[in-house]
Amino acid sequence: MGQEKLRNIAIIAHVDHGKTTLVDHLLKQAGTFRKNQTVEDRVMDSMDLERERGITILAKNTAVVYNGFKINIVDTPGHSDFGAEVERIMKMVDGVLLLVDAAEGPLPQTRFVLSKALEQGLNPLVCINKVDRPDQRSEEVYNEIFDLFIELDASDEQAEFPVFYACAKEGYAHTEFSLEAGDLRPIFDGIIEHVPPPDFAEEEPPQFLITQLGYDKYLGRLTIGRMCNGSLKKGQAAFVMGDGFKKQVRLTSLFTYRGLQRIETDVLESGDIGCLAGIEEINIGDTVTDIENPIALPRLHVEEPTIGITFQTNTSPTSGNDGKYVTGRQIRDRLEKEALHNVSIKLEETSNSDSIKVYGRGELQLAILIEQMRREGYEMCISKPEVKLKEQDGKTLEPYELATLDFPNDFMGAITEKLNTRKGTLVDMNLTPSGRYNVTYRLPARGLIGFRGEYLNSTRGQGILNTLFDGWDDYAGHIMFRHNGSLVSDRKGESTAYALFNLQQRGKLFIGSNEEVYEGMIVGECSRQNDLNVNVVRAKQLTNIRSAGADTKLILATPIKLTLESAMEFIAEDELVEITPKYIRLRKKILPANMRSIIRGEKKAKA
Repeated sequence: MGQEKLRNIAIIAHVDHGKTTLVDHLLKQAGTFRKNQTVEDRVMDSMDLERERGITILAKNTAVVYNGFKINIVDTPGHSDFGAEVERIMKMVDGVLLLVDAAEGPLPQTRFVLSKALEQGLNPLVCINKVDRPDQRSEEVYNEIFDLFIELDASDEQAEFPVFYACAKEGYAHTEFSLEAGDLRPIFDGIIEHVPPPDFAEEEPPQFLITQLGYDKYLGRLTIGRMCNGSLKKGQAAFVMGDGFKKQVRLTSLFTYRGLQRIETDVLESGDIGCLAGIEEINIGDTVTDIENPIALPRLHVEEPTIGITFQTNTSPTSGNDGKYVTGRQIRDRLEKEALHNVSIKLEETSNSDSIKVYGRGELQLAILIEQMRREGYEMCISKPEVKLKEQDGKTLEPYELATLDFPNDFMGAITEKLNTRKGTLVDMNLTPSGRYNVTYRLPARGLIGFRGEYLNSTRGQGILNTLFDGWDDYAGHIMFRHNGSLVSDRKGESTAYALFNLQQRGKLFIGSNEEVYEGMIVGECSRQNDLNVNVVRAKQLTNIRSAGADTKLILATPIKLTLESAMEFIAEDELVEITPKYIRLRKKILPANMRSIIRGEKKAKA
């Protein structure tokens, strides 16, 4: 198949605007599945965590054949924490299909993914999705999209984008606004008409750019990328050109994509997206090229990560009870393996050999990594997320974010107060006809650590929060993240209902009765600012003297069960989250009560 019959396109959008659902119906209507084949919804979200959370985490590629054309489709994440996946795949495609919700319109991640596409000189196709929503406003959204193109300095050609009106859930699209049933042929035809075919020199030396790494238990390391110039043949000797190194390999297996399957091939032709198997010690951004005339392609560059967490071995008394991998070397090896696959993850050594700092795009990205390791049997402790600082012209700079918040107008006062204490500055504010505020704040990335949980509690679950990186600026000073201290167990043992019942008035509890605790373990949130060391293992003294309250029934409030994200949001600088395959516990960095202070907040920072 020549390049003129090939199209490579990525589907980009803000989170939850319907990318993966649209890919489902594109695959079905292109005849990828048998008529009697059972197909799950969101078939491209193959990871367990993707299905549980309802988001796309890793970019994945598939291919369909339509009217004699092969269309390679890349499904991308929509969450800002996984923006590096979008940056990474822009080198693999010749066009993008931008999805925008017909009611919500362009949101922060819409701006980010569109800006990356325009920087690469790609001509986007626009699809206004979910036109069947009762609150759809397709005409206004179209104008907002056009304004966004102008703001991002799109060329005249890019700004004259074709637009489709679709309902991905029902599997139809039209070139004009319509709710009539149909199919997705307008989108297929639009891709063939408006996305240019690859334009590479087939007679030039081969250049295969690596954009993704995978693993197969039968084939070993998988190297996924795009065949740029020339072609590669099975059994051919080639050079891998890396960052400062070059080595010779032999291509034992070549694959292209058809539907959800890898199809083995003898030749990987220029312009196509394919896969090489069995090449070890290879990294994202490397080039597989000709052995006689090796020429490397420019390496991939993504924005630097800004949020860091320190991973360290679990030193609590419960260490080794649940985990399969517990040593610092095993944790370090796993993180180094992750950094090879994920270009937005950066590792930084610390002064302690048993710990390593991991930088990512946001709390969610790091939480996904921790949850994956936890399910694989790793046991570790993690610190509070912190931002990366840098020095420039004698000034300390920190990353800033634009936060877009959408919430009912009843909560305006509470949200404004919280954002002001986190050094936020109001940039824009609108009151929608539905009675909801849409406000934009600029604030330090530090100010967003732990804010999402507070925001959802303050808006009773009705608030929507989206963020976008907005450059570096002067350090904003001290931010009070948590006003309350911790209830800390002062001894090892098993918690009792009698002790917890008497502690309920001291704060909110994270544990119930008959749970194992140890000295330095955080068992609740104190009602006051400072920490409080408490005895949660105290049992009722049994005597032979009758008393009026002897048989009083003890009623305990339901303890707060912390998720991984809420635990990361709660802890302070002197605390850690203990992660095991079965449990998530909070603890102090220094366990003995007589070796740590109970003073918290700015007082402690000044002390």
